[in-house]
Amino acid sequence: MAKPRIMIADTDINYIIPLQLKFAEDFFEQVELEIITEEGYLQELFATPQRADVLIISEELYDSSLQKHNIANVFVMDEQYEEDRTGELNVHHIFKYTSIKEIFNEILGKSADALQLNRSTKQETQVVLFYSASGGAGKTTAAVGVSAALTRNYKRVLYINAARLQVFQHMLKNHTPITASEVYAKLSAPGPNIYADIKHVVRKELFSYLPPFKAALMSLGISYSVFKDIVLSAKQSGEYDYIIVDADVAFDEEKAALLNIADKVIIVMRQSLSSVLATNLLVSNINGSGSEKYIFVCNDFNKDEDNALISPKVSLKFSVNEYIEHFAHYEGMNPEDLSKESSMQKAAFLIL
Repeated sequence: MAKPRIMIADTDINYIIPLQLKFAEDFFEQVELEIITEEGYLQELFATPQRADVLIISEELYDSSLQKHNIANVFVMDEQYEEDRTGELNVHHIFKYTSIKEIFNEILGKSADALQLNRSTKQETQVVLFYSASGGAGKTTAAVGVSAALTRNYKRVLYINAARLQVFQHMLKNHTPITASEVYAKLSAPGPNIYADIKHVVRKELFSYLPPFKAALMSLGISYSVFKDIVLSAKQSGEYDYIIVDADVAFDEEKAALLNIADKVIIVMRQSLSSVLATNLLVSNINGSGSEKYIFVCNDFNKDEDNALISPKVSLKFSVNEYIEHFAHYEGMNPEDLSKESSMQKAAFLIL
């Protein structure tokens, strides 16, 4: 059986190399990869009928005459970003200067039927914990936005709000809590397969999520450790690429257990002095906070406001990896809206 033919055409060799490497790493010896960097050679090649499963081509080299050839999927790399651009049926427009990972994932997602490839290495489910040293940092907004952005990158995501009293449902279309008494009975005495026991109540609005509980954990007689049990059980199922855990701010043994099982920990803070000092204190109480496991994100960033992160009066014990900008109408934004924001997408790329 012939290997899928993938053609990448761009005169910028520095742009092609990372994309070529990504295909080579993920689909070693599974595809026929052809690189074209000269416009003259491209014209000569397509002077005769060509067949390809995927053609990735720069905007400057693309010509509608390529439609005459047998090409299943054409991806035009645009110099300017234009959302919801329309054009030929099998032509997909992608902003050229997006992350290589996002471009690669979009190409795979939209050409999966033509390629029918298996990744050389299957990535194990990653547990990503969102945590803040103090309230009001916008941790839940960031966690929901990143969950949505990962889903838009063709990742299977399960969002779990690990708060003792859950108030995240206002961001979703369905605000209804879990009502089934048998589910709460299972959560009160969770077994090793707790995810399988409660899986039937999981909902999906862009990404999958565990619906809110009808009352606080204490009122329901449920231990906070149930979240660790659900996460480990869901990870064992292999149904998701990422499990996003949105934890409350209490720092105790149960939270330490979540920090321990997480593959990545996103520490969210604001630029205010109180938030930065609280994050400094948190870092002092976490072992290995300087490792790649921990990612620091400043949320609700406004360049026109005082920024304690760069104040000479504060000695930071961490480095900020990404900034999520201030959204003027964030309270009315849903997950889909958040996923379209570039700063939210950049935050998602930190764990891709």
